[in-house]
Amino acid sequence: MSGALAVIFDCDGTLVDSEPLARRAWQRSLDPHSYSIRDEEYADLIGLPFPRVHAYFAGRIAGLEEPGAFWEGYSGTLFELIDAELEPFPDALETVRALRAAGVAVAVASSSVRERLDRTLLRAGLASAFGVSVAGDEVEHGKPAPDMFLAAAARLGADPDRCVVVEDSEPGVAAGRAAGMRTVGVARAPGDAAALAGAHLVLARLSAEAVLGVPHEQRQA
Repeated sequence: MSGALAVIFDCDGTLVDSEPLARRAWQRSLDPHSYSIRDEEYADLIGLPFPRVHAYFAGRIAGLEEPGAFWEGYSGTLFELIDAELEPFPDALETVRALRAAGVAVAVASSSVRERLDRTLLRAGLASAFGVSVAGDEVEHGKPAPDMFLAAAARLGADPDRCVVVEDSEPGVAAGRAAGMRTVGVARAPGDAAALAGAHLVLARLSAEAVLGVPHEQRQA
């Protein structure tokens, strides 16, 4: 299907409203170290893989647990929140359904490790929606590097220049562009659009029609 169009979705913040849950999990995990996460610093961490976020805090907190040990506590807290409170975005679910109904190949590529990605998709009712998924621990370089989007395209058998990436974060948009793909930024909160200015198209609400019609030049809608 090298000539066919394919759409590759980010997961957290794009398909599901999980970023507030992740922040709460980080804060609870850092509370024993008396560290309070500031809004402006966390905004710069959204979309980055776990090792990079951990490294950021490790550089500011003396004695922070090593990544493996920290993950055990952090993931336990996060998964409890996901199981109890995770909500998918209705416009994202409808967009995925409409694309599939139109015969468009879809994939998901997330900075989350496989364990978290699979749990999130299951809780959101999306476990069977994507024939291809790429997790952050399955590529050498995470976003903003293009590795995971290129891996998703390869598994779909699609040329990168025939793929559209749907993202909610600046690193994700940068990764999509670095992969040579058209990018859609979804700005779900006031002020988000500015960080997504590098996308070819910025939307407040997703739709299959808009995603399929994303232009090569940049614009907002």
